[in-house]
Amino acid sequence: MELKSRKDVPVELTWDLSSIYASEEAMNQDVEKAKKLRDHIVETYKGKLNTPQNINACLDEYREVIRLFILTCDYCNLAVSVDFYDAYNQERDNKMKRILAESLGMLKFIDSEIMEAKECIIEQALSDTVENRHYLQDVLRNKPHKLHAETERALAALSQTIEAPYQIYNMAKLADMKFPSFTVEGKEYALGYSLFEDNYEYEKDTAVRRAAFEAFSAKIREYENVTAAAYNTQVQTEKTLAALRGFDSVIDSLLFPQKVTRDMYDRQIDLIMEKLAPHMRKYARLLQHIHGLDKMTFADLKIAVDPAYDPKVTIEESREYIEKGLSVMGEEYVDMVKAAYRDRWVDFAQNAGKSTGGFCASPYGTNSFILLSWHNRMADVFTLAHELGHAGHFKACNAAQSVFDTDVSGYFVEAPSTMNELLMAHYLLKTSSDSRFRRWVLSCMISNTYYHNFVTHLLEADYQRKVYRLVDEGGGVNAETLNRLMKETLQNFWGDAVEISDDAAHTWMRQPHYYMGLYSYTYSAGLTVATQVCRRIEEEGAPAVEDWKKVLAAGATMDPVELAGMAGIDITTDAPLLNTIEYIGGIIDEIGKLTTEMEKKE
Repeated sequence: MELKSRKDVPVELTWDLSSIYASEEAMNQDVEKAKKLRDHIVETYKGKLNTPQNINACLDEYREVIRLFILTCDYCNLAVSVDFYDAYNQERDNKMKRILAESLGMLKFIDSEIMEAKECIIEQALSDTVENRHYLQDVLRNKPHKLHAETERALAALSQTIEAPYQIYNMAKLADMKFPSFTVEGKEYALGYSLFEDNYEYEKDTAVRRAAFEAFSAKIREYENVTAAAYNTQVQTEKTLAALRGFDSVIDSLLFPQKVTRDMYDRQIDLIMEKLAPHMRKYARLLQHIHGLDKMTFADLKIAVDPAYDPKVTIEESREYIEKGLSVMGEEYVDMVKAAYRDRWVDFAQNAGKSTGGFCASPYGTNSFILLSWHNRMADVFTLAHELGHAGHFKACNAAQSVFDTDVSGYFVEAPSTMNELLMAHYLLKTSSDSRFRRWVLSCMISNTYYHNFVTHLLEADYQRKVYRLVDEGGGVNAETLNRLMKETLQNFWGDAVEISDDAAHTWMRQPHYYMGLYSYTYSAGLTVATQVCRRIEEEGAPAVEDWKKVLAAGATMDPVELAGMAGIDITTDAPLLNTIEYIGGIIDEIGKLTTEMEKKE
């Protein structure tokens, strides 16, 4: 069955953007307000940021400009994300991007002038403020990498052009690709990006699953050259900007805003590639055995351990699962979950032109907005719990911090979301002592939480690091190179346990993360923290929960090492990651043991 057009989707399955603005007119009023305040800042403060009073007065007004642009830009962008076929929303979003780029260019003098101020003036400004303190500290931190004021202004004004590769990628993927149906044993099956990634990858019928993978891969392969060209433009731009700012490596430049070391980045990738691979190969062989497959292919890696015991879950039923699963976080947190369902924070709909996967946007001063496509699977419950983790994080953060202090390091930002997946799994494990049920929950932890974050995204990260190393050496990338790098990455991890075809090599085309800096590796970094904190909560209860709530509220006032430390985890060592890998291995071993016991009883 073909996906519906957005206009034909029941409204109750869609999110309600009116909690940002009741109408487009109200949004436009804020756009004009932001532009007037922007102009006022330029007229009042440009050339005058040479006193602590002027610096803080300017930043106080700049915070309001940022708040207004967050709301207006998110309002426009969220409307596009659910329907890339809507030309009106596309143009409105592009208009907002142009206004934002122009405004950021005009206001770039703020950072440049603060950097040029005398140290004693900046120190006084720091001591006179709470809301602007960390912003000022970051300005000073960025000082060694700043360019001439006019260059910075020009780069800010060109932000829409600099971000064009991501827009090109999305347009090719979500607007231009039209998937034909495929046929298995005389039956015709509809195909689309969301249908494949959210449905067919989990299909228990091997013939249908593999045929869907083949048909899906054939279609995206048609776009490999334009997608590679967009990606090459992205990485070459990043390399140029890194060089301009004095970084030896594009990797170092992208890690800089995350406030983590190169060692932490490399360790996350290297240890997982080496230490987790044997466990996951064992899991792949277990799946092959359980399903009686002739061979294990890349198309088979997401099938369930026990498809017959994979209950369908309606949206309404998911509410009870999530409310009870996350109840350990306290009444206020559960109230947020209830509001998410009641007030339509979530876009559940399946429709043509909608973004794939899931995300959570949390505009400062309003509720969060969660995008996913609901397929009545337990995997959807885990995805929703994950995105509600982001919502809970930024609800606490936005309430406690100024808008300047909500840009949490990418290294840490996936910890609260993956934490919720683990809390859900631990709750489910406590609801029954049945062996089959326990095996099912444990397999959900592997196939949903750990596979997604410690395997899928980590392999992306390993591949991405190879791309940046090529770029640092002065090279470029094309479709042939990217296919080769991805295939090598997959083969290195899966060894002889999984057959990696040329179709599997095209996996690099499927993720938008490559246009978001060094984001892919942060999923495993966040889940490492989450695993260890979750174990603390299991062992200590309320004190560990309270520590975690303080972490959520801290926002960007601390770096990842400090945030993890507040939760009782030392991420400057190998121990948390090695312990997490051992924990994953233990789950896989238990799944294997339970499988053997069940087979003996049959």
